Amino acid sequence: MAQSLYPPIPQSTAPPSDQRVVHYGRSWEQFKSIQTGFDQAPGVRLFYYDGTVEVLMPGREHELFSWVIGHLVGLFLAQRGVFFQPTGSMTQEKEREVSAQADQSFCVGSVKPIPDLSIEVIFTSGGVDKLARYRALGVPEVWLWQDGVLMVYGLRVSEGEATPTQGYEQCDRSQLAGLQDLDLDLLRRCILLAETDTGAAIRQFQQGIALST
Repeated sequence: MAQSLYPPIPQSTAPPSDQRVVHYGRSWEQFKSIQTGFDQAPGVRLFYYDGTVEVLMPGREHELFSWVIGHLVGLFLAQRGVFFQPTGSMTQEKEREVSAQADQSFCVGSVKPIPDLSIEVIFTSGGVDKLARYRALGVPEVWLWQDGVLMVYGLRVSEGEATPTQGYEQCDRSQLAGLQDLDLDLLRRCILLAETDTGAAIRQFQQGIALST
């Protein structure tokens, strides 16, 4: 049996639902102090941008969807023979400006300091602009999974101004080389199926991408 591209989800350490705390008006130094305090807390995600610190402990469902999305994306890239490096929830950071830990992230085509794709599963709201963090980092593409919907955002540069600006534009499919042919409807169906039967979801996805080649 082929070995999984990813380790199993540590279900025993995940709380039943997401736990999220947001602090406003914090400096970079204060964020770094908070970050140090969570050094020995596996699974906790930390974010900083524009004076806002977000601390997230993902719940069981959150971790399930995160793992499944990352696993299926990895399967697709491997099946297509595309070079990729799964970088998981590695810290993506610009000193004194922004720091983020996506649920899943990937370098595609080559290894880069900032991944090409960051993926976040959203179970809680609260006004934090998640895309603004990744825009500041310069992440080319961001996927957000929320309420059974997968939203794909590609980074665009506006050249019509004296100073070019960057912003995300929602797309119907991935714009990344190697992922452009991924059937997002198939991916969404398999992600939802995984909530009740992960094995069946993986098999259905494998069959779907095999038929599309």
